[in-house]
Amino acid sequence: MIHKFDQKNKQKLDNEWRRENLPPVETLKNLGLKETDSFADIGCGIGYFTIPAAKMIGNNNAYALDTSPEMLEELELRSKAAGIKNIEIVKTQDLDLMIPDASVSFGLMVNVIHEIVDKNQFLEESSRIIRPGGKLAIVDWEKAETKTGPPIDHRIGSDEVKTMLAEIGFECQEMINIAETFYGLVFVKNN
Repeated sequence: MIHKFDQKNKQKLDNEWRRENLPPVETLKNLGLKETDSFADIGCGIGYFTIPAAKMIGNNNAYALDTSPEMLEELELRSKAAGIKNIEIVKTQDLDLMIPDASVSFGLMVNVIHEIVDKNQFLEESSRIIRPGGKLAIVDWEKAETKTGPPIDHRIGSDEVKTMLAEIGFECQEMINIAETFYGLVFVKNN
């Protein structure tokens, strides 16, 4: 079962609760984003993580990938207001990220995996854009009852995510608990 985020609720993507429980810069640092990385925010939404990541990596490429034109328009407004020049905004298809093979050293997926119908094919497509030895960080809702977030039966547990990524050549390097509401997994691409 999947739970798609309603774009009408985009204000939930940047509010006081989210900044307290999922602070973007601190989360990116904890997941291991380095200033030397090239970056892709897979399912970037309004750019909550894209903009801070683009600042952290300086002149390196930061891809903002999303299927929603509305979200990408909001991200473009926010990145212009912040004076960010290294973000490439890409409207993707459900199973086509529309950027070249091995084009990033660090991919990020925040609260996306539970929304995907064909998770295996989506993760394979995500793998395609990451260089060998590169990282994929996944942050998603803990599979537990919480005051906010998707219904528990729509959530994907961290062990299931680890299994799916191991099957396509990723090794889990680190697991991070984030504010008891989210888990963070950092994978390294072996091949």
